[in-house]
Amino acid sequence: MNLEEYFARTGYKGSLEKQDLETLTNIFQHHIRAVPFENLSIHCGEKITLELEHVYNKIVQRKRGGWCMENNQLLGWVLKRLGYDASFLGAYVFNPHQNAYATIMTHLLVKVVLDGKAYIVDGGFGVSYQMWQPMELVSGKDQPQAPGVFRFTEKNAIWYLEKMRRKQYIPNQNFSNSDLLEKKECRKVYMFSLEPRTVEDFRFQCTYLQTSPNSLFTKKSICTLQTTDGFRALIGWTLTETTYNYKENMDLVEFVTLEDEEVEKTLKEKFNITLDRKLVPINVKGFYTI
Repeated sequence: MNLEEYFARTGYKGSLEKQDLETLTNIFQHHIRAVPFENLSIHCGEKITLELEHVYNKIVQRKRGGWCMENNQLLGWVLKRLGYDASFLGAYVFNPHQNAYATIMTHLLVKVVLDGKAYIVDGGFGVSYQMWQPMELVSGKDQPQAPGVFRFTEKNAIWYLEKMRRKQYIPNQNFSNSDLLEKKECRKVYMFSLEPRTVEDFRFQCTYLQTSPNSLFTKKSICTLQTTDGFRALIGWTLTETTYNYKENMDLVEFVTLEDEEVEKTLKEKFNITLDRKLVPINVKGFYTI
């Protein structure tokens, strides 16, 4: 495990000497545009493990992606090695179909303190809720980014993240009512406390999420990647390509349904992923929105 190999994977060629917000943002953006948020291992008969060496091998050497416990664990390791004051937190993800936050802490994220200010650096959420810049941990402040306007609010030592999106233009009207589309313009994302966490706090969740029939991740095969102007996602057989703000205050959302034989080719061409085992796509309706 070495930093040079990691940065070759993400394509980052900037400074490694300065621990400032500009450098942190640059490193972070290279990660989210090179490393997909994906759960394909579950649908290829592979087990997802939390050992850092395994995560490094999967993402850096095998050029795969991962979910939050993999992406953010690796990102946290990189930042600590570079001298950043980085630590892990745990979040409870909002479920729009149940209109409630999860009762299990399933989301691992990174907190970084720079010049006395705390930032959330989350490289493991994917789709349209993936932040593109570290977010300052302040309550009630709109923080506009390319994906939309993010905002933290704090109440009784619990922090809440929400996001406001733009209007959406969907050329393929067959998908205008798709459950893959986020219907609300303002959406709750997750809640968390500032209690420090370790990877050990996520052992049970890692097993549960890849085995439970009630888990989103067993119901959908997901691969998403941020681009320079939006993101792309392959959920089951549906490829989505979103362009942020392609017209004033409007995002372009394009859908294509793939045939079985197109899935692996699309993973290679659009996400730079080559799988070792055969993928069995799945997309149970009513479980996911972008």
